[in-house]
Amino acid sequence: MDRATLQQLLRDVSEGHVSVAHAVRRLETLPCEDLGFAALDHHRTLRQGFPEVIFGEGKTPDQMKTIARSLLKRGGPLLATRVSPQAAKVLLKLDRRAVYHALARVVVVQQTPKESVGDVLVVTAGASEIPVAEEAKLTAEIMGSRVEVVYDVGVAGVHRVLGH
Repeated sequence: MDRATLQQLLRDVSEGHVSVAHAVRRLETLPCEDLGFAALDHHRTLRQGFPEVIFGEGKTPDQMKTIARSLLKRGGPLLATRVSPQAAKVLLKLDRRAVYHALARVVVVQQTPKESVGDVLVVTAGASEIPVAEEAKLTAEIMGSRVEVVYDVGVAGVHRVLGH
């Protein structure tokens, strides 16, 4: 739940449009929801401006699905990184807006486009870092930054960096 959603919920309670019981149900998983194998920080959006991100490495597809469902239930967006192709198939079934970026190994569900804030430059030394660069690029974009990527500037000489 972000700040604007919380403010609207409190206004709705104050104006009698929403019951206190309903508001309590909406807030009951703050700050954390215990899933048994993971504790989701649903308060993170209020503190940091972006919800919990799923780091998929080491998680089963079912664990990722459970986490993703909980995050999407609260209005997303969803960002899952280090997602295997098998886990991607499971996550893509949860929301019609879900997109799997295979090179970056990222699944994204963007609820509403954010206004771009700030600029990020992602630079790789070689081509082997492209998957990680793409993951960084998508992460920064979904969090609302403008991103430019420069691949393979090398480490052999400063002239390759300065050319960009």
